[in-house]
Amino acid sequence: MESTTTHSVKPSVITTGLDHVVLHVRDLGQSLKFYTEILGMTEHHGGSGYMFLHCGEQVIGLFEVGHGQEVNCGPELNHMAFNQSTGSYEDVKALLESHGIDVSGRRGDPRCIYFSDPDGHRLQLNVR
Repeated sequence: MESTTTHSVKPSVITTGLDHVVLHVRDLGQSLKFYTEILGMTEHHGGSGYMFLHCGEQVIGLFEVGHGQEVNCGPELNHMAFNQSTGSYEDVKALLESHGIDVSGRRGDPRCIYFSDPDGHRLQLNVR
């Protein structure tokens, strides 16, 4: 399959990076605990029903949905992958499992650990 990455048309908008990603969550407190205590993110800023977290130089937004509303974990997001700089594959996998998190890997790739957050958002850690 040929790549078509070069264009002769000058773009009208030039993006310079990813500002943030937003995930809808059922219980903001539970999700904050997961993302800060297990994944090591830190709070950036927030308000009533939402919080933005630092993930390295990127930002993840958690927005709590109202009771009775569904959390959208649909086809628009297959998974979100994070780089992991500390611990071996076995150590990181054991740590996640010690928190009751079901994990899986990718055949032939000893760096990838897949799991889900409390709302079912599919996540990946790339262990370095």
